[in-house]
Amino acid sequence: MTRSVIRLGAAVLLATWALTSPAALANAPQPRASLTDIENDVMCTLCHESLAVAQSPQADAERNYIRGLIAKGETKQQILRNMVAQYGANVLGKPPASGFNLTVYVLPPLILVVGIAILAFTLPRWRRRTRAAKSRSPDPAPALDPAEAARLERELSQFRG
Repeated sequence: MTRSVIRLGAAVLLATWALTSPAALANAPQPRASLTDIENDVMCTLCHESLAVAQSPQADAERNYIRGLIAKGETKQQILRNMVAQYGANVLGKPPASGFNLTVYVLPPLILVVGIAILAFTLPRWRRRTRAAKSRSPDPAPALDPAEAARLERELSQFRG
């Protein structure tokens, strides 16, 4: 029984490796690039807005350039590389994840993790302080002596009536 489970597991691992190996992925057909997919990832160099919404002669020229590359059968990555070569790195909607631009990708998650760590450290301390303050609260106010209570009732009854 255990040998058959091991053999089955090994067969599944081997099949998974064969399907996801770099050679298999390189030989896999690349999905065709589409203009709408690429328009969301590049910018109009004149308008400085997404090519998907830009309305200018420069945006039309960039769209025509992309259509020509799609007609040649290039993949999305090849088209993006050609766009950078033709128009410069400013054509990309997202900055490349290298050099100083890497901070755009690293800093927000880092700030989130640090914030969670600070909260995880300080919230229990605040709760302990609150509980300690409640346990040290002063005794309740002493009860009124009967003469004072009678006088208070007399004065309050004047305002009620």
